[in-house]
Amino acid sequence: MQEKEISQAVIRRMPRYYRYLGELLEDGVERISSNDLSKRMNVTASQIRQDLNNFGGFGQQGYGYNVKFLYEEIGKILGLNQKHNIIVIGAGNLGQALANYAKFEKLGFVITALFDVNPALEGVTVRGIKIHMLDELEDYCKDHVVDIAALTMPKEKADAIANRLVNLGIQAIWNFAHVDLDLIDKDVVVENVHLSDSLMQLSYNIVKNKQNK
Repeated sequence: MQEKEISQAVIRRMPRYYRYLGELLEDGVERISSNDLSKRMNVTASQIRQDLNNFGGFGQQGYGYNVKFLYEEIGKILGLNQKHNIIVIGAGNLGQALANYAKFEKLGFVITALFDVNPALEGVTVRGIKIHMLDELEDYCKDHVVDIAALTMPKEKADAIANRLVNLGIQAIWNFAHVDLDLIDKDVVVENVHLSDSLMQLSYNIVKNKQNK
């Protein structure tokens, strides 16, 4: 079955499966039933089976799931068996925080360069990753493989920079700029990360809990 036929809701749950299975592996668990996995994940066993059946199932009746095998297969589904080179546009606090997060590399996501317009940052390194000036972007992309560009920059400039990246052949954008991008190529994959949305959802739940007491 082609991925485009699988709902985004299912795809959003796959990283959770991967994370929980990784924790099971660390705990030395070799196999697990959908019922036991559902208790850990707070997802019904039926939902787990339906989700995994989109990709082939992987379980055996009466045995459950081989944790290591399922972990590796979900990794392949998520493309984690491949290396993904990332550049970060915007080397402020957030951009540098992303560069400092070494765990990305364990998942195959390697930040290779940061870009900024602030001349004071030129040549500075963050965890060994060099900050380049934005006017070097075209030359860098011609000389290096870039799979993903992360935007950690003011929203006013995000559209122009994003379309500049599209023209350079970059097919995936990880967008931290607080704006929905208007791209010239609608086939480019965009993942929007609105940090304030999570805080607002948290705030809502705090208020709701106080009201219920």
